[in-house]
Amino acid sequence: MKKNKPKYKQIIDAAVIIIAENGFHQAQVSRIAKQAGVADGTIYLYFKNKEDILISLFQEKMGTFIEKVEAEIAGKNSASEKLLLLVEKHFELLAADHHLAIVTQLELRQSNKELRLRINEVLKGYLKVVESIIQKGIDTGEFRANIDVRLARQMIFGTIDETATTWVMNEQKYDLPALSKSIHELLIKGCGSTQP
Repeated sequence: MKKNKPKYKQIIDAAVIIIAENGFHQAQVSRIAKQAGVADGTIYLYFKNKEDILISLFQEKMGTFIEKVEAEIAGKNSASEKLLLLVEKHFELLAADHHLAIVTQLELRQSNKELRLRINEVLKGYLKVVESIIQKGIDTGEFRANIDVRLARQMIFGTIDETATTWVMNEQKYDLPALSKSIHELLIKGCGSTQP
């Protein structure tokens, strides 16, 4: 219910900026409120605390991303096309919003175990999309029939994630989406139907 209210989205968008610019631990709820143009107390109508804001913004941004990707890959016939689209869209999302890139690639890497578990819960939706692409590839013969789906999923996600993190660590100095085809080629060869 709260998620459909305009102030919820304002606070989420403000949190992305403040957390990216100050780091999660230094980001103050009062600064998020100021950036969002709301009173400090308003934030607590929507979120329990700063950790809840971080998890909520990840749920919101990742949920929207997953919905868009699922809709777009549904129109593609091959697993290879679906995978390329996933990589392209992931990189385009981060390249279009450098604050979000910093938050997802750096600030979500929290040492707090409870936070990590909640972040991993959100990631399950993304990993299911990757698994569906792998399964499609197995079913169509594009990928090896004996491929370890969980291992392939981790390889794909890990490669995309590490490429994006390296780009953020290099202060986004190069064109991340331009790497999509090279990453895709490496992943397809790793999953391919012919043994090396």
